[in-house]
Amino acid sequence: MPHSFRTTSAIDEANAEAPTTRGVHLGAAAAPTPDSRASLNELHAAARDCRGEVESILGLARELGGRLPLPQQGRTFELWESLATLGAADLTAARIIEPHLDAVAILNQAGQAGLQAADSTWGVFAAQGPGQQLLATQAGSGWRLDGDKPWCSLAGDLSNALVTARTDLGMRLFAVDLRSPGISISQRPWTALGLPSVPSQGLSLVNVPAVPVGGPDWYVQRPGFSWGGIGVAAIWHGAATAVARRLYDHCRLRKPDQIALWHLGCADQALWAGRCAFQAAAVVAERGRGTSDDDGPQPAIVAGRVRATVVAAAEKVLSVAAHGMGPEPLAFEPEHVQRVADLELYLRQDHGERSLSSHGAAILAAATGPGAGAAPW
Repeated sequence: MPHSFRTTSAIDEANAEAPTTRGVHLGAAAAPTPDSRASLNELHAAARDCRGEVESILGLARELGGRLPLPQQGRTFELWESLATLGAADLTAARIIEPHLDAVAILNQAGQAGLQAADSTWGVFAAQGPGQQLLATQAGSGWRLDGDKPWCSLAGDLSNALVTARTDLGMRLFAVDLRSPGISISQRPWTALGLPSVPSQGLSLVNVPAVPVGGPDWYVQRPGFSWGGIGVAAIWHGAATAVARRLYDHCRLRKPDQIALWHLGCADQALWAGRCAFQAAAVVAERGRGTSDDDGPQPAIVAGRVRATVVAAAEKVLSVAAHGMGPEPLAFEPEHVQRVADLELYLRQDHGERSLSSHGAAILAAATGPGAGAAPW
Protein backbone atom coordinates (compact mmCIF):
# COMPACT_ATOMS: atom_id res chain seq x y z
CA MET A 1 0.00 0.00 0.00
CA PRO A 2 1.48 3.41 -0.90
CA HIS A 3 2.32 5.78 1.90
CA SER A 4 1.04 9.35 1.98
CA PHE A 5 2.84 12.13 3.77
CA ARG A 6 3.54 15.84 3.61
CA THR A 7 6.92 17.36 2.85
CA THR A 8 8.26 20.73 3.94
CA SER A 9 11.55 22.26 4.95
CA ALA A 10 12.05 23.02 8.63
CA ILE A 11 14.20 24.71 11.21
CA ASP A 12 15.28 22.94 14.38
CA GLU A 13 17.70 25.33 16.01
CA ALA A 14 16.38 25.97 19.49
CA ASN A 15 15.97 22.62 21.18
CA ALA A 16 17.59 19.22 21.33
CA GLU A 17 15.82 16.49 19.39
CA ALA A 18 12.99 14.95 21.39
CA PRO A 19 13.01 11.17 21.72
CA THR A 20 9.93 10.94 19.45
CA THR A 21 11.57 12.93 16.64
CA ARG A 22 12.80 10.75 13.78
CA GLY A 23 12.97 13.16 10.86
CA VAL A 24 16.31 14.87 10.23
CA HIS A 25 16.11 18.67 10.17
CA LEU A 26 19.09 20.35 8.56
CA GLY A 27 18.04 23.86 9.58
CA ALA A 28 16.78 26.60 7.28
CA ALA A 29 16.53 30.35 7.08
CA ALA A 30 12.73 30.32 6.89
CA ALA A 31 10.48 29.87 9.91
CA PRO A 32 9.15 26.32 10.37
CA THR A 33 5.64 25.41 9.38
CA PRO A 34 3.53 23.87 12.16
CA ASP A 35 3.55 20.36 10.69
CA SER A 36 7.12 20.25 9.41
CA ARG A 37 8.37 17.88 12.11
CA ALA A 38 5.40 15.55 11.54
CA SER A 39 6.01 15.57 7.78
CA LEU A 40 9.54 14.22 8.05
CA ASN A 41 8.49 11.82 10.80
CA GLU A 42 5.89 10.39 8.41
CA LEU A 43 8.56 9.94 5.75
CA HIS A 44 10.78 8.21 8.31
CA ALA A 45 7.91 5.87 9.24
CA ALA A 46 7.16 5.10 5.58
CA ALA A 47 10.76 3.96 5.01
CA ARG A 48 10.76 1.95 8.24
CA ASP A 49 7.51 0.23 7.29
CA CYS A 50 9.20 -1.24 4.23
CA ARG A 51 11.47 -3.21 6.61
CA GLY A 52 14.21 -3.71 4.03
CA GLU A 53 11.90 -5.41 1.52
CA VAL A 54 13.12 -4.42 -1.93
CA GLU A 55 9.71 -4.60 -3.63
CA SER A 56 8.09 -2.41 -0.98
CA ILE A 57 10.97 0.08 -1.13
CA LEU A 58 10.67 0.32 -4.91
CA GLY A 59 6.98 1.07 -4.48
CA LEU A 60 7.88 3.87 -2.09
CA ALA A 61 10.49 5.10 -4.59
CA ARG A 62 7.82 5.42 -7.28
CA GLU A 63 5.62 7.42 -4.94
CA LEU A 64 8.43 9.69 -3.81
CA GLY A 65 9.48 10.30 -7.40
CA GLY A 66 6.18 12.08 -7.92
CA ARG A 67 6.09 13.85 -4.54
CA LEU A 68 9.53 15.07 -3.55
CA PRO A 69 10.86 18.29 -5.11
CA LEU A 70 13.43 18.42 -7.87
CA PRO A 71 16.79 20.17 -7.37
CA GLN A 72 17.03 23.87 -8.21
CA GLN A 73 13.26 24.34 -8.34
CA GLY A 74 13.01 26.37 -5.13
CA ARG A 75 12.88 23.44 -2.71
CA THR A 76 16.32 21.82 -2.96
CA PHE A 77 16.84 22.08 0.77
CA GLU A 78 13.58 20.24 1.40
CA LEU A 79 14.76 17.44 -0.90
CA TRP A 80 18.00 17.09 1.05
CA GLU A 81 16.13 17.00 4.36
CA SER A 82 13.96 14.20 2.99
CA LEU A 83 16.99 12.24 1.84
CA ALA A 84 18.64 12.75 5.23
CA THR A 85 15.49 11.44 6.89
CA LEU A 86 15.54 8.35 4.68
CA GLY A 87 19.17 7.80 5.65
CA ALA A 88 18.29 7.98 9.33
CA ALA A 89 15.36 5.59 8.89
CA ASP A 90 16.97 2.81 6.87
CA LEU A 91 20.03 2.88 4.64
CA THR A 92 18.74 0.04 2.48
CA ALA A 93 15.67 2.08 1.65
CA ALA A 94 17.72 5.22 1.08
CA ARG A 95 20.24 3.41 -1.12
CA ILE A 96 17.42 2.10 -3.35
CA ILE A 97 15.29 5.25 -3.46
CA GLU A 98 18.03 7.83 -4.11
CA PRO A 99 19.04 6.59 -7.62
CA HIS A 100 15.39 6.54 -8.67
CA LEU A 101 14.95 10.14 -7.50
CA ASP A 102 18.21 11.08 -9.23
CA ALA A 103 17.03 9.53 -12.48
CA VAL A 104 13.73 11.43 -12.28
CA ALA A 105 15.68 14.66 -11.79
CA ILE A 106 18.07 13.90 -14.64
CA LEU A 107 15.25 13.17 -17.09
CA ASN A 108 13.56 16.42 -16.11
CA GLN A 109 16.81 18.37 -16.50
CA ALA A 110 17.22 16.89 -19.98
CA GLY A 111 13.64 17.74 -20.95
CA GLN A 112 12.89 14.03 -21.37
CA ALA A 113 10.58 13.34 -18.44
CA GLY A 114 8.28 11.54 -20.88
CA LEU A 115 10.64 8.56 -20.87
CA GLN A 116 9.53 7.77 -17.33
CA ALA A 117 6.41 5.60 -17.10
CA ALA A 118 4.28 5.82 -13.96
CA ASP A 119 5.11 2.27 -12.89
CA SER A 120 8.83 2.37 -13.77
CA THR A 121 11.72 2.11 -11.33
CA TRP A 122 15.12 3.49 -12.25
CA GLY A 123 18.77 3.11 -11.47
CA VAL A 124 21.71 5.27 -12.54
CA PHE A 125 24.72 3.22 -13.63
CA ALA A 126 27.67 5.51 -14.27
CA ALA A 127 30.62 3.65 -12.74
CA GLN A 128 33.55 2.57 -14.88
CA GLY A 129 35.60 -0.54 -14.17
CA PRO A 130 39.20 -1.19 -15.23
CA GLY A 131 39.26 -2.58 -18.74
CA GLN A 132 35.48 -2.56 -18.98
CA GLN A 133 33.83 -0.39 -21.59
CA LEU A 134 30.23 0.05 -22.64
CA LEU A 135 30.16 1.41 -26.17
CA ALA A 136 27.32 3.24 -27.89
CA THR A 137 26.97 3.32 -31.67
CA GLN A 138 24.35 4.83 -33.92
CA ALA A 139 22.23 2.35 -35.84
CA GLY A 140 19.98 4.08 -38.34
CA SER A 141 17.97 6.67 -36.44
CA GLY A 142 18.66 5.06 -33.05
CA TRP A 143 21.46 3.93 -30.78
CA ARG A 144 22.71 0.52 -29.65
CA LEU A 145 24.81 -0.43 -26.65
CA ASP A 146 27.42 -3.19 -26.51
CA GLY A 147 29.81 -4.17 -23.74
CA ASP A 148 29.97 -4.55 -19.99
CA LYS A 149 28.85 -2.27 -17.18
CA PRO A 150 29.96 -2.88 -13.58
CA TRP A 151 28.37 -1.75 -10.30
CA CYS A 152 24.72 -1.94 -11.39
CA SER A 153 22.89 -2.30 -8.09
CA LEU A 154 19.54 -4.11 -8.25
CA ALA A 155 19.66 -4.35 -12.03
CA GLY A 156 17.51 -7.47 -11.84
CA ASP A 157 14.79 -5.69 -9.85
CA LEU A 158 14.53 -2.40 -11.76
CA SER A 159 12.60 -1.73 -14.94
CA ASN A 160 14.90 0.94 -16.41
CA ALA A 161 18.25 2.60 -15.96
CA LEU A 162 20.30 5.55 -17.09
CA VAL A 163 23.72 4.29 -18.11
CA THR A 164 26.86 6.02 -19.32
CA ALA A 165 28.52 4.71 -22.46
CA ARG A 166 31.40 5.85 -24.61
CA THR A 167 30.76 7.33 -28.04
CA ASP A 168 33.09 8.76 -30.69
CA LEU A 169 32.46 12.23 -29.22
CA GLY A 170 32.90 11.32 -25.55
CA MET A 171 30.89 9.86 -22.70
CA ARG A 172 27.14 10.06 -23.05
CA LEU A 173 24.09 9.09 -21.01
CA PHE A 174 21.43 6.68 -22.32
CA ALA A 175 18.07 5.42 -21.09
CA VAL A 176 17.69 1.65 -21.27
CA ASP A 177 14.84 -0.78 -20.68
CA LEU A 178 16.46 -3.42 -18.49
CA ARG A 179 14.01 -6.04 -19.76
CA SER A 180 15.32 -5.71 -23.33
CA PRO A 181 16.70 -8.80 -25.06
CA GLY A 182 20.47 -8.74 -25.14
CA ILE A 183 20.92 -7.82 -21.46
CA SER A 184 22.34 -10.43 -19.10
CA ILE A 185 23.18 -10.00 -15.44
CA SER A 186 26.20 -11.40 -13.64
CA GLN A 187 26.53 -11.26 -9.88
CA ARG A 188 29.61 -11.91 -7.83
CA PRO A 189 28.92 -13.21 -4.31
CA TRP A 190 28.10 -10.20 -2.12
CA THR A 191 30.22 -10.81 0.96
CA ALA A 192 29.78 -7.37 2.55
CA LEU A 193 27.87 -7.15 5.82
CA GLY A 194 26.69 -3.70 4.74
CA LEU A 195 23.64 -3.23 2.48
CA PRO A 196 23.05 -6.98 2.01
CA SER A 197 19.77 -6.38 0.13
CA VAL A 198 21.41 -4.06 -2.41
CA PRO A 199 24.13 -6.19 -4.02
CA SER A 200 26.10 -4.83 -6.94
CA GLN A 201 25.65 -6.62 -10.23
CA GLY A 202 27.34 -6.52 -13.60
CA LEU A 203 25.54 -6.05 -16.90
CA SER A 204 26.52 -7.44 -20.27
CA LEU A 205 24.77 -5.73 -23.18
CA VAL A 206 24.63 -6.97 -26.77
CA ASN A 207 22.95 -4.78 -29.39
CA VAL A 208 20.62 -3.23 -26.82
CA PRO A 209 18.47 -0.29 -27.98
CA ALA A 210 18.97 2.92 -26.03
CA VAL A 211 17.70 6.49 -26.02
CA PRO A 212 20.29 9.29 -25.62
CA VAL A 213 19.69 11.65 -22.69
CA GLY A 214 21.53 14.92 -23.18
CA GLY A 215 24.53 15.44 -25.42
CA PRO A 216 28.13 14.22 -25.12
CA ASP A 217 29.51 14.79 -21.61
CA TRP A 218 26.25 16.52 -20.57
CA TYR A 219 25.72 14.12 -17.68
CA VAL A 220 28.77 15.27 -15.70
CA GLN A 221 28.87 18.88 -16.91
CA ARG A 222 25.32 19.86 -15.87
CA PRO A 223 24.94 21.60 -12.46
CA GLY A 224 22.50 18.87 -11.45
CA PHE A 225 25.40 16.41 -11.25
CA SER A 226 26.77 18.34 -8.28
CA TRP A 227 23.41 18.72 -6.54
CA GLY A 228 22.78 15.00 -6.95
CA GLY A 229 26.11 14.29 -5.29
CA ILE A 230 25.05 16.43 -2.35
CA GLY A 231 21.83 14.42 -2.16
CA VAL A 232 23.87 11.27 -1.51
CA ALA A 233 25.79 13.16 1.18
CA ALA A 234 22.46 14.04 2.81
CA ILE A 235 21.78 10.33 3.21
CA TRP A 236 25.18 9.83 4.85
CA HIS A 237 24.43 12.72 7.17
CA GLY A 238 21.07 11.24 8.12
CA ALA A 239 22.56 7.87 8.95
CA ALA A 240 25.31 9.52 11.01
CA THR A 241 22.61 11.47 12.86
CA ALA A 242 20.90 8.19 13.77
CA VAL A 243 24.20 6.82 15.13
CA ALA A 244 24.71 10.02 17.13
CA ARG A 245 21.19 9.75 18.55
CA ARG A 246 22.09 6.30 19.86
CA LEU A 247 25.15 7.84 21.52
CA TYR A 248 22.92 10.58 22.96
CA ASP A 249 20.61 7.94 24.47
CA HIS A 250 23.65 6.18 25.91
CA CYS A 251 24.67 9.37 27.71
CA ARG A 252 21.12 10.29 28.70
CA LEU A 253 20.27 6.95 30.30
CA ARG A 254 23.32 6.75 32.55
CA LYS A 255 25.48 9.29 34.30
CA PRO A 256 28.15 10.21 31.73
CA ASP A 257 31.71 10.91 32.73
CA GLN A 258 33.82 13.67 31.21
CA ILE A 259 35.05 11.46 28.36
CA ALA A 260 31.49 10.42 27.47
CA LEU A 261 30.51 14.08 27.32
CA TRP A 262 33.53 14.75 25.10
CA HIS A 263 32.32 12.01 22.71
CA LEU A 264 28.86 13.54 22.58
CA GLY A 265 30.28 17.02 22.02
CA CYS A 266 32.43 15.76 19.15
CA ALA A 267 29.44 14.11 17.50
CA ASP A 268 27.36 17.28 17.80
CA GLN A 269 30.11 19.48 16.41
CA ALA A 270 30.65 17.16 13.45
CA LEU A 271 26.96 17.03 12.57
CA TRP A 272 26.62 20.79 12.97
CA ALA A 273 29.39 21.32 10.41
CA GLY A 274 27.44 19.15 7.99
CA ARG A 275 24.21 21.07 8.61
CA CYS A 276 25.96 24.37 7.88
CA ALA A 277 27.41 22.94 4.68
CA PHE A 278 23.96 21.92 3.43
CA GLN A 279 22.53 25.34 4.22
CA ALA A 280 25.29 27.12 2.29
CA ALA A 281 24.98 24.75 -0.66
CA ALA A 282 21.21 25.17 -0.88
CA VAL A 283 21.60 28.94 -1.26
CA VAL A 284 24.03 28.44 -4.15
CA ALA A 285 21.81 25.83 -5.81
CA GLU A 286 18.69 28.00 -5.71
CA ARG A 287 20.44 31.11 -6.94
CA GLY A 288 21.78 29.22 -9.94
CA ARG A 289 25.16 30.83 -9.45
CA GLY A 290 27.79 30.99 -12.13
CA THR A 291 31.46 30.11 -12.26
CA SER A 292 33.29 33.28 -11.25
CA ASP A 293 34.18 34.29 -7.71
CA ASP A 294 31.90 37.31 -8.03
CA ASP A 295 28.96 35.07 -8.89
CA GLY A 296 29.77 32.40 -6.30
CA PRO A 297 31.59 29.09 -6.32
CA GLN A 298 31.13 26.51 -9.04
CA PRO A 299 28.59 23.77 -8.27
CA ALA A 300 31.33 21.12 -8.40
CA ILE A 301 33.39 23.02 -5.81
CA VAL A 302 30.36 23.40 -3.55
CA ALA A 303 29.57 19.70 -3.85
CA GLY A 304 33.18 18.79 -3.10
CA ARG A 305 33.11 20.88 0.05
CA VAL A 306 29.82 19.43 1.27
CA ARG A 307 30.71 15.82 0.58
CA ALA A 308 34.12 16.12 2.23
CA THR A 309 32.58 17.81 5.27
CA VAL A 310 29.89 15.15 5.60
CA VAL A 311 32.27 12.23 5.12
CA ALA A 312 34.56 13.60 7.81
CA ALA A 313 31.58 14.18 10.10
CA ALA A 314 30.14 10.70 9.56
CA GLU A 315 33.49 9.03 10.18
CA LYS A 316 33.94 11.11 13.34
CA VAL A 317 30.49 10.09 14.59
CA LEU A 318 31.17 6.42 13.88
CA SER A 319 34.46 6.66 15.76
CA VAL A 320 33.24 8.49 18.87
CA ALA A 321 30.10 6.31 19.07
CA ALA A 322 32.23 3.17 19.03
CA HIS A 323 34.65 4.59 21.59
CA GLY A 324 31.89 6.03 23.76
CA MET A 325 29.53 3.05 23.89
CA GLY A 326 32.01 0.19 23.75
CA PRO A 327 31.15 -3.26 22.39
CA GLU A 328 27.66 -3.71 23.82
CA PRO A 329 25.56 -2.06 21.03
CA LEU A 330 27.76 -3.67 18.38
CA ALA A 331 27.27 -7.06 20.02
CA PHE A 332 23.60 -7.04 20.98
CA GLU A 333 21.69 -4.43 18.94
CA PRO A 334 20.97 -5.67 15.39
CA GLU A 335 19.65 -2.33 14.13
CA HIS A 336 22.70 -0.42 15.33
CA VAL A 337 25.07 -3.07 14.00
CA GLN A 338 23.42 -3.01 10.58
CA ARG A 339 23.37 0.78 10.42
CA VAL A 340 27.08 0.97 11.20
CA ALA A 341 27.94 -1.67 8.59
CA ASP A 342 25.68 -0.04 5.98
CA LEU A 343 27.10 3.43 6.57
CA GLU A 344 30.73 2.32 6.51
CA LEU A 345 30.16 0.68 3.13
CA TYR A 346 28.00 3.47 1.71
CA LEU A 347 30.61 6.09 2.62
CA ARG A 348 33.05 4.37 0.30
CA GLN A 349 31.14 5.80 -2.64
CA ASP A 350 33.36 8.73 -1.76
CA HIS A 351 36.96 8.12 -2.74
CA GLY A 352 38.56 9.72 0.29
CA GLU A 353 41.92 11.25 -0.44
CA ARG A 354 41.39 10.96 -4.19
CA SER A 355 38.15 12.94 -3.95
CA LEU A 356 39.91 15.65 -1.96
CA SER A 357 42.75 15.65 -4.48
CA SER A 358 40.25 16.23 -7.30
CA HIS A 359 38.65 18.95 -5.20
CA GLY A 360 42.03 20.61 -4.73
CA ALA A 361 42.59 20.53 -8.49
CA ALA A 362 39.22 22.24 -9.00
CA ILE A 363 40.12 24.95 -6.48
CA LEU A 364 43.42 25.57 -8.24
CA ALA A 365 41.78 25.69 -11.67
CA ALA A 366 39.13 28.12 -10.45
CA ALA A 367 41.89 30.48 -9.27
CA THR A 368 39.74 31.70 -6.38
CA GLY A 369 41.69 30.38 -3.42
CA PRO A 370 40.60 28.04 -0.63
CA GLY A 371 37.25 28.85 0.98
CA ALA A 372 36.28 31.52 -1.54
CA GLY A 373 32.55 32.14 -1.73
CA ALA A 374 31.96 29.81 1.21
CA ALA A 375 29.26 32.05 2.75
CA PRO A 376 26.86 32.83 -0.13
CA TRP A 377 24.38 34.71 2.02
